[in-house]
Amino acid sequence: MTQHILTLNAGSSSIKFALFEVADMSMPLSGMIEGLGTHPRLTVSDGAGKAIEKRDLSPAEASQHRDGLATILAFLAARFAHIDVIAVGHRVVHGGMVFTRAVRVDAGVFAALEALQPLDPLHQPHNLAGITAASAAFPGTPQIACFDTAFHRTQSFVNETYAIPRHFYDEGVRRFGFHGLSYEYVARRLRDIAPGLAAGRVIVAHLGNGASMCAMKNGRSVASTMGFSPLDGLPMGTRPGQIDPGVLLYLLNDRKMTGADLTELLWQQSGLKGLSGISSDMRDLEASGTAQAGEAIAYFAYRIQREIGSLAAALGGLDAIVFCGGIGENAWRLRQSVLEAMAWIGMDIDIPRNRAHETVISTAQSPVQAMVIRTNEELMIAEHAASFCKPVAA
Repeated sequence: MTQHILTLNAGSSSIKFALFEVADMSMPLSGMIEGLGTHPRLTVSDGAGKAIEKRDLSPAEASQHRDGLATILAFLAARFAHIDVIAVGHRVVHGGMVFTRAVRVDAGVFAALEALQPLDPLHQPHNLAGITAASAAFPGTPQIACFDTAFHRTQSFVNETYAIPRHFYDEGVRRFGFHGLSYEYVARRLRDIAPGLAAGRVIVAHLGNGASMCAMKNGRSVASTMGFSPLDGLPMGTRPGQIDPGVLLYLLNDRKMTGADLTELLWQQSGLKGLSGISSDMRDLEASGTAQAGEAIAYFAYRIQREIGSLAAALGGLDAIVFCGGIGENAWRLRQSVLEAMAWIGMDIDIPRNRAHETVISTAQSPVQAMVIRTNEELMIAEHAASFCKPVAA
């Protein structure tokens, strides 16, 4: 019987899953549920990318992450009567100060991860729900937590700290950075296709419903736009990104908002959704044509441009910019808007290549290269999970 690793990647509005064959890390099946809680839809593809299932889901099947996970596991059970899963790998957004690499989950680890939920109430509970559901579906099978924060633990003190009393830093109030699994994959892929650039100064923009950017030198994280939580940095689908703390004090003290009100505002009602009044989805905004949608997109592009300048300063120069994530890989208009404004930094975009979503989207003469690399967090999760297992010969 072929041995597999199952990966679960529960995001803020979606759940991605994939099966990997342990022998060669090939992926015979992958899929996702997107639109959780709004218009849920299940899409499943085979290893060649051919769709084998595509259907809208009822509210009962995917009104919450818990329901979506049950739907995914039921699909796998129906399609694979005798699936041999030797490990389940999970994306866990926050590892705090303790978890700097992938770890097998036991009761103690699970309790420690639960304690981190206040740092990321949008993702961490869903990540842990995936572990609980998979543990019940595959009893006794190793559950491996892989952390989005781990990749950034190479950053220096000045890039991790805040200018508040030092004891807060020692207690864990610091910049953690996120999307590390995506950055880890892109750094490795860049070494394969452009080793010279990979050894240099690179900014990677992971742009999706959650969005951040990472400055890398020789494939290692130097600085990130996200900080203590995934609220910081770039505006996102429903999160504001960088915001003056004085605004939050004003909302609490003068507008008399409660902590719960503020949590809802910052995690669920801000970002592209809040600015546009329409949607958190870039596809909806591009199709809408309203002034508010255009302004939301323009603000998103502007903040990316500002962060490129900041991260280039942290690197002491720039050799390449890489786009990844759902928006970064597919929204050519946004990429063009961002890169055309970066001519001052040495960027010369190749417009036809960009519209065709080619890997290299800058001209041959451009002093700073621009690329699009399709990220693969699932493969990184599977490889980390595989490292905890010794395959049993058939």
